[in-house]
Amino acid sequence: MPDASTVSATHPDKIRLLEALERKVLWLSAWTIHNANHIRPSRDGLKVGGHQASSASLASIMTALYFDVLRPQDRVAVKPHASPVFHAIQYMLGRQTREKLERFRALGGAQSYPSRTKDTDDVDFSTGSVGLGVAVTAFASLVQDYVRLKGLSDQPEGRMVALVGDAEMDEGNVFEAMLEGWKHDLRNTWWIIDYNRQSLDSVVSDRLWVPIEGMFRSLDWNVQILKYGKKLQAAFAQEGGDALRQWIDTCPNQLYSALTFKGGAAWREALSRDLGDTRGIRHILDAHDDAALGGLMTNLAGHDLPTLLETFHGTTDDRPACFIAYTVKGRGLPFQGHKDNHAGLMNPEQMAAFKVACGLAEGQEWDRHAGLDVDPGDLDAFLAQVPFAQGTGPKGASRRLKSAAIPVPSTLAVDLGARMSTQEGFGKILGEIAKGDDDLAARIVTTSPDVTVSTNLGPWVNRRGLFARQETQDIFREQKVVSAQRWQGAPGGQHIELGIAEHNLFLMLAALGLSHDLFGARLLPIGTLYDPFIKRGLDAMNYAAYQDARFMVVATPSGVTLAPEGGAHQSIVTPLIGMGLPNVSSYEPAFVDELAAIMAWGFDHMQRPDGGSLYLRLSTRQVDQPRRGESGGLDRDAVIQGGYWLRPPAPDAEFAIVYCGALAPEALEAHAQVLEDCPGAGLLAVTSPDRLHAGWTAAQRQGRGWDAHVHHLLSALPPDARLVTVIDGHPATLSWLGSVRGQAVAALGVEKFGQSADIPDLYQAQGLDADAIVDACARVLLG
Repeated sequence: MPDASTVSATHPDKIRLLEALERKVLWLSAWTIHNANHIRPSRDGLKVGGHQASSASLASIMTALYFDVLRPQDRVAVKPHASPVFHAIQYMLGRQTREKLERFRALGGAQSYPSRTKDTDDVDFSTGSVGLGVAVTAFASLVQDYVRLKGLSDQPEGRMVALVGDAEMDEGNVFEAMLEGWKHDLRNTWWIIDYNRQSLDSVVSDRLWVPIEGMFRSLDWNVQILKYGKKLQAAFAQEGGDALRQWIDTCPNQLYSALTFKGGAAWREALSRDLGDTRGIRHILDAHDDAALGGLMTNLAGHDLPTLLETFHGTTDDRPACFIAYTVKGRGLPFQGHKDNHAGLMNPEQMAAFKVACGLAEGQEWDRHAGLDVDPGDLDAFLAQVPFAQGTGPKGASRRLKSAAIPVPSTLAVDLGARMSTQEGFGKILGEIAKGDDDLAARIVTTSPDVTVSTNLGPWVNRRGLFARQETQDIFREQKVVSAQRWQGAPGGQHIELGIAEHNLFLMLAALGLSHDLFGARLLPIGTLYDPFIKRGLDAMNYAAYQDARFMVVATPSGVTLAPEGGAHQSIVTPLIGMGLPNVSSYEPAFVDELAAIMAWGFDHMQRPDGGSLYLRLSTRQVDQPRRGESGGLDRDAVIQGGYWLRPPAPDAEFAIVYCGALAPEALEAHAQVLEDCPGAGLLAVTSPDRLHAGWTAAQRQGRGWDAHVHHLLSALPPDARLVTVIDGHPATLSWLGSVRGQAVAALGVEKFGQSADIPDLYQAQGLDADAIVDACARVLLG
């Protein structure tokens, strides 16, 4: 075969090899699932699962993309249920092993859904929670613009591609992302919709493509509908073809699916009944036996390689593009078109017949060349030239890029006032960084869902500017209307303003936090939102953490301390969310110097191979700031590990008060009161229940629980000393501390929705005030 670079998109030799690969990919994906469910021994009796039908509907599209259309710089989010097709393609490209395929959905094997961190083959974006992988490609495209316009990346411009299950278009976050993309002049994004018209439970509504198309067109996407393959197009050109096209166009989805499952004889009966008197139809029917007629009537564009290649190669501008590709769910498999095929698996008899149809002998199931009607040498030569497999560096280096770490000072400057809130401190710390011209200031990028000012990002944005692909004007400033915000958009800006949709915030952070890997440019993203709305974006936050994106999320204001705002804006369970999320370290400092230490450590932690992201839970409550110089300075290492003694206990202390976050004044007041009767009582400041707990459990797994930071802290107390814990959040956040050394605990916190009030009234109502803490101390002393 001639060199791939000189061959036209639909050269017969290329089509012949691609059709062979299409058959092989369909076989390998189906066999991988079958092997996991029917051949590999089961130890627990559970169905392993897999999605043979959902894989089959994308086999042709993914063959066209991965073996011909995609370039190394293109990044792809694969439809979750097409994971076996992805792994089969990587296997054919030499980037996946047989052992991994044999262990599909088993420990150490290929994952059920593509995973950046768990799979060893070339996954760009993790998928699994439907809709999120689709949307993240739009934000990745924005990040690509961000780093390229700033000259931070020298990589070729790539397309961000999502392979979209049509049922994923039911997800609201997809449309939130589309609207945000329109606001930011989205470019270089392809969404290819696998329009097989079946979901998990049913066949989708007729003409669903109409509103889908309309939404994309209204947001200025290039919409292309790929409905009919070359065989059907040729049939339409014959006498009676117009009637045949009209019949298919108006055929209800359920009927089309049912006839697809039943096969050629059923197609013949239906067409003869409805179109038998139409000139030319009888000739079309008679020219095809049942098998050929079934193939003709399911010759949709999503399974027709020449049509796919012409369309994809013919789309050359950078407008966002939506391809609605008609497909058949389960095409080529015994249950194609059946409405129950989503979780269906071929039984051993069906698989045996399919193996014969694929031309495979026993023992050839994993052979890369067996059963194909092309020369193995030609196939290998073609695969060696596949553009996507060439890598992004010299001599086909890995598509995973690298970027040097950005130096971070050991301390961050902040002008401490006598009374400050941690939210105010956050703004001042970033404001000081913004004044600098070092790499740290240059690589920080902030983003917020329409709460930039109210989360104290204003000083940063005033100095560093809004990001926009084109220069935008601040009309208020031009009109000499006084405003504290001097916001003007430009490619050099370092704040990305989002609409008020929390899923978009976390998908933006996910894309920014992978920039070093995707585009070779290290960024230090910071996102801000109100703490109670962590829950609204939690699926996307979990998704970002799952693929090990690196970011700092600042959630403020938090807790019932946001007193007059009422229960709808008062967070309760978010400290537990922070403790429960892997790859995320959560902190809730009480004082601004603690926050400065945490942020300095965090910027470094975000860049370490064994690091992760940060979640800072801050408050708008102003509290008196301690002057550490008077007491020996702040122990930054202890702050990072999760806690320190603000007032160390005496050796014979009967109890200690343990506080976290904004309740420091109440804890201090209560501590001062109990000292009159219990002069040895300690006061323990917890900056991170998460880090304390993680350090303790890690030490326990090594049989060294006594070496954990929290154990060292509590060892300052006698073994029988009691603990009173208090946090503006769920009490379980700190109640576990009693397990460290078997100490009795009275855990105070929030277990019911709040209401509008001032802080004294609300703390009293929730049992968080100093009197409640003193009462709890009395209870633990009385046993």
